[in-house]
Amino acid sequence: MNDLHITLVQSDLHWEDPEANMAMFGEKLARLPEGTDLVVLPEMFPTGFSLNPKKLAQTMEGPVVRWMQATARRLGSVVTGSLMIREEGRYFNRLVWAVPDGTLGVYDKRHLFSPGKEDGEFTRGNKRLIARLRGWKICLNICYDLRFPAWTSNQGGSEFDLLLYTASWPGKRNLAWNTLLQARAIENQCYVAGVNRVGSDPSGELYDGDSSLIGPSGEILERIPEKEALISGRISWKELETLRQSFPFLRDGDRVMLS
Repeated sequence: MNDLHITLVQSDLHWEDPEANMAMFGEKLARLPEGTDLVVLPEMFPTGFSLNPKKLAQTMEGPVVRWMQATARRLGSVVTGSLMIREEGRYFNRLVWAVPDGTLGVYDKRHLFSPGKEDGEFTRGNKRLIARLRGWKICLNICYDLRFPAWTSNQGGSEFDLLLYTASWPGKRNLAWNTLLQARAIENQCYVAGVNRVGSDPSGELYDGDSSLIGPSGEILERIPEKEALISGRISWKELETLRQSFPFLRDGDRVMLS
């Protein structure tokens, strides 16, 4: 098994302007550290967290997904982040997992943010996506999913090795963001990567970033507040396996039935 080199892209976003955001992220990724295996972009990275899918949603054959595929191919890295997708008359907040060979994985956000009326505009997903990269099993999630531990229960400690969250998480709730990222790592004995945006949006929400890479004992490996940055780190398979073998507590856990 190989270590995994991850880069989280913490950025402000151009409101409801996919072309400007694609150009901006293209410039940022020109400075991508060599050897990066996985690039993670914020939630709804082409538009910001807008509730206007009738105007802004694209198809899986649209320009943003094509840009993700082309960027993954050019960088030789998996590129992932969420965007609004229109499919069969419904709208989804969909995380797209773009592999350099052109293949795609998708995860539709399970927990739609009802306090912000996201559930009134989008259809919730009904299944997890556990992607594979260089032997690692990666469970993919979007923002509000972070609050629901049953959805990301690492059954027996073997379902996944890395939990990933792409988010637009407001600064006024950053204590919850930081605490829950560490909690998910500890309770699942896995690495956690969470990317959040910075800046503000027209609703008045402020975003403080705190994009983080968390170790499987809850230790903070990388965390950057309040500024645009590429946050890169390497996670160790050897350290993960050593911890799991020395303290295999997940074998004693309860089975969680997902529905």
